[in-house]
Amino acid sequence: MTYRAPVKDMLFVMKELAGIDAVAQLPGHEEAGYDTAAAVLEECARFTGDVLAPLNREGDISPSSFRDGRVSTTPGFKEAFSQFVAGGWQGLQHPAEFGGQGLPKLIHSACAEMVNSANLSFALCPLLTDGAIEALLTAGTDAQKAAYIPKMIDGTWTGSMNLTESQAGSDLSLVRTRAEPHPGGSYRLFGTKIFITYGEHDMAENIVHLVLARVAGAPEGVKGISLFICPKVLAKADGSPGERNDVHCVSIEHKLGIKASPTAVLQYGDGITKPGGAAGAVGYLIGAENRGLEYMFIMMNAARFGVGIQGIATAERAYQKAVAYARERVQSRPVDGSLNKAAPIIHHPDVRRMLMTMRAHTEACRAMAYVAAAAYDAAHAHADAEVRKQNHAFYEFMVPLVKGLATEMSLEVASVGVQVHGGMGFIEETGAAQYLRDARILTIYEGTTAIQANDFVGRKTARDGGATARAVAAQIEATVADLQASGSADAKAVAKRLGAGRRALLDAVDFVVAGSGGSGKESKGDPNAVFAGSVPYLMLAGTVVAGWQMARALLVAEKRLAAGDDAEFMKAKITTARFFADHILVKAPALRDSIVEGAEPVTALALEAF
Repeated sequence: MTYRAPVKDMLFVMKELAGIDAVAQLPGHEEAGYDTAAAVLEECARFTGDVLAPLNREGDISPSSFRDGRVSTTPGFKEAFSQFVAGGWQGLQHPAEFGGQGLPKLIHSACAEMVNSANLSFALCPLLTDGAIEALLTAGTDAQKAAYIPKMIDGTWTGSMNLTESQAGSDLSLVRTRAEPHPGGSYRLFGTKIFITYGEHDMAENIVHLVLARVAGAPEGVKGISLFICPKVLAKADGSPGERNDVHCVSIEHKLGIKASPTAVLQYGDGITKPGGAAGAVGYLIGAENRGLEYMFIMMNAARFGVGIQGIATAERAYQKAVAYARERVQSRPVDGSLNKAAPIIHHPDVRRMLMTMRAHTEACRAMAYVAAAAYDAAHAHADAEVRKQNHAFYEFMVPLVKGLATEMSLEVASVGVQVHGGMGFIEETGAAQYLRDARILTIYEGTTAIQANDFVGRKTARDGGATARAVAAQIEATVADLQASGSADAKAVAKRLGAGRRALLDAVDFVVAGSGGSGKESKGDPNAVFAGSVPYLMLAGTVVAGWQMARALLVAEKRLAAGDDAEFMKAKITTARFFADHILVKAPALRDSIVEGAEPVTALALEAF
């Protein structure tokens, strides 16, 4: 079974929840309305289904390999990448002045979901290149933008992000890679970076490494980190490939999943590529010295949203696989006696519960992510400064939810997919296990779920005293009122669950703000109590916001169903929203209790007792 992009659901979310028509009113996006979105998505669905999806299994059994300092990607990947960039997919959301198409993030997000669903390992290369482009657009000089961005958009070059070192995982204050100023304005880099996705490969003629390093005399900690461009191959004055830079791959990792994506260890400046001594890798400063983490976070924030999309994508692929198996696997008679013989397992209530769980999780997170993408577009392009500000705050609030919830749910969905397959799910040849193994990394890279939760607690809740969270809760309250006014049994049931979720969220927000020292109740705060429940708080907020989007979808579907518009699809939307409310959103009050009342036993056990 191959991948079929859920274009219909994507377009429904884009039109009815994310507001593609409103996005098309933004300056610069006038041609990017619903019709454009539909045309782009249909073409992307064809490409991902025909070209990328068939390579997904091949990448798992014939992963990237390393020999003599070179990485060879899975057979077929290089040709697929050529088709990818020739089709303009790398430049979809990037400015037309550099060769991109300048389409909204909303449209790009849907296409990115398709690429990741079709082939997660392949999709990581364009994801990292997108991040490198974003960082240069924000902090690069005009000359740097002109030299690097067009070549990354047209696929001649790709990008990578070099943060992690063996002693400095998530704690970037421990970065030791050093940068020495060199005559002429360049620097020489020395150090080792690990876990570099597509840090070496054979799909493009050059790789633009963005590297965090310290200049001699820089302050300790994160305030002394700078960001550098360090190309694998140095360009000549006319832009053509020149000599090899003193950066090379010394190994690639052997991983649980995403095996076709080469994860490299890169050595900067030990002289292997420059015989005669450790000359150092030539690097060029981006922006000002000691502001590297600030610039890199732009790249990281884009990547975090992108990883959330990966979670949705992996869940969708696992769901499609499970549905196909459930339709064909014959086992046992239906419990209701409707058939007097063994039937496909999709007839069995528990299998349908599992499939509905997979479907509801995926659709809810898709809606949440696309709504966030539309807010990003408004934050960057709306004519009104106040509207830009409001949308920026909303988007920033949403990024840890998209990354955190969508990746955690992808693990659950992929695991449930294995369960639907029964014993055959544990057998690699069926393919169900690959999605579970691939999904396992999503909650870890670009910041673990706990790091997303720390960000959500500190920067997104406590910093503004909970103002943005409460503003979101106010919008949810309005949706609850609309549900109650609808009068249908489904709407009332969802209103009950969403209303309880909203109250649970507000209680948690109050607890986090007070415990962080943002309230007169506890002026000193209790950070241990707050951070003991930080991940549950992230999951609570994400579940409620996702449930809010499902509730909005239900209201739209009811109206369109009443108008006789696509009855089968609208009924499915209503049923899925009701399922999400009764089986997933219903957990929100319990999460609230663990956050507000459950902190003490988290840290009560003596360290010696573990």
